[in-house]
Amino acid sequence: MSDRRTEILKAATRVIVRRGVRGLRVEELAVEAGVSTSLIYYHFGDRAGVLRRTLEFINDRADRYTAERLPDGDPDDARGDLEQVLLLELQDLAEVRENSTAWGELRASAVFDPELREELARATHTWVHEIAELLGRADPAGTAPAHAAAAERLTALLEGLSVRWLSGSLPLEHARRLLREAIAVELAPGRPAV
Repeated sequence: MSDRRTEILKAATRVIVRRGVRGLRVEELAVEAGVSTSLIYYHFGDRAGVLRRTLEFINDRADRYTAERLPDGDPDDARGDLEQVLLLELQDLAEVRENSTAWGELRASAVFDPELREELARATHTWVHEIAELLGRADPAGTAPAHAAAAERLTALLEGLSVRWLSGSLPLEHARRLLREAIAVELAPGRPAV
């Protein structure tokens, strides 16, 4: 992706975080990015194209920071990998806060926007599938349907915890502890199969 497009997508993310999806206007985005509106239309076609590409940008950024290994991580620890990928979504870093806030704004707007809803459904499906694969590595005796259901629960919980943390109603460390406890429950021996 060109540097100019990347800068526009970063600016779009900032505008969504500040003003929400409904507040995203191409003119304001142009000012935020320091480009002309015609350049935005050239790269993205229309406002819907900006939203689709911003969602992809946010997902790519999240993929990058959740792929980073924690310094004390064991490369052969499947449960640790699962915890790490999920917990890295709850970091008090500007990029993570911005990403999580923008994701929440996009998800809320998808309620009223069928096109955006489809894009978010695809992105969510991909995320759930990735978490289900990690669960499969951490719990090889489990079934694929059980891993998929657990991945749905964990990703939904993570989104809820993120919203509560970002809105100030839940301290970050408490959110991280709740997520660790949920992972332990999902991987507990003898839990009911789906």
